[in-house]
Amino acid sequence: MNKRDAKVNIELVAGVVVALAIGVSVVAILMLDVTGKKGSGLSDEFVYDIKDLAKVDPALIIYEESSPSTATGFSNSRAIALGADGSVYLAGDRSIKIPGGKTIDLPGEPQSLTVADDGRIYVSFEDHIGVFDDSGRQLAAWKSEGERAVLTAIAVYKQHVFVADAGNRVVVHYDTDGKLINYIGKKDKERYIDGFVVPSPYFDLAVAGDGLLRVINPGRHRIEAYTFDGDLEFSWGKPSAAIEGFCGCCNPINFAILEDGSFVTCEKGLTRVKIYDADGGFVGVVAGPAKLVKDGELKICNVPIECQEGGFDIAADANGRVFVLDTVRNLVRTFDRIAVD
Repeated sequence: MNKRDAKVNIELVAGVVVALAIGVSVVAILMLDVTGKKGSGLSDEFVYDIKDLAKVDPALIIYEESSPSTATGFSNSRAIALGADGSVYLAGDRSIKIPGGKTIDLPGEPQSLTVADDGRIYVSFEDHIGVFDDSGRQLAAWKSEGERAVLTAIAVYKQHVFVADAGNRVVVHYDTDGKLINYIGKKDKERYIDGFVVPSPYFDLAVAGDGLLRVINPGRHRIEAYTFDGDLEFSWGKPSAAIEGFCGCCNPINFAILEDGSFVTCEKGLTRVKIYDADGGFVGVVAGPAKLVKDGELKICNVPIECQEGGFDIAADANGRVFVLDTVRNLVRTFDRIAVD
């Protein structure tokens, strides 16, 4: 075989390999289920017994519902927050309900809210933050974070404002005047940051008593701790349908921090509200699925399309009382720690 023939054969083989690779790629793309309608891909033999998973050992339940539930007055409840004095603020439809029976009308649908120590109310809309006083006057409307933005949570700490952007999968760090300081949580190998996995519009954050920002990484089933400069310090949490873990495609979805540094977490799908200590150790259950939802609403979300809506929100006051916002029935439910004799 001369060199010219050898070259032709090599080129022919290379061409065949490339063609096969392209063919396989096309088939893979055509078979890819980007909607989740084909299900999780698990065999028929691998089926969760959802009723068994919904059962919670009574010995693990350390809270009880302490007062009748109250209606939010919204047709689409979105978020709950507490003022410095423990008073309840609610966001939904196109308004905020504040203490004293007053309502603040909003220019758009709120996604989340928080109340700063100075009484200012920070509201996230789809792509930007609005700031209001308790009379309903809008004090500021910050710059949009772009077409992909889905702003799902806000935390205010001293002169810092942190906003969870589920659409861009990043935390936006502002000062209280709305000036951008930095972005936190972008994938960065040099800083050992894997990046946030946010398959559905649930992405929460808060500043803990140790001065570190806590952020849910729902697709990785954990809560991560960051400095304000964006360094990842540590994380905790694990994927598991067992009571001490977080199950489905993306949990937990919301959390609150108690005075002692403990965490109250909320999961969607298999709706559970639980307590973890400051280091992420499982402590007990506030309320399980049997308490929070009807049997027909129980499910494990193996793919994100199954649980894009219906996630509850939570808040906790200085006395350890936990408020659960039921966004399906538009109710606020209150739970207190069970007294130990």
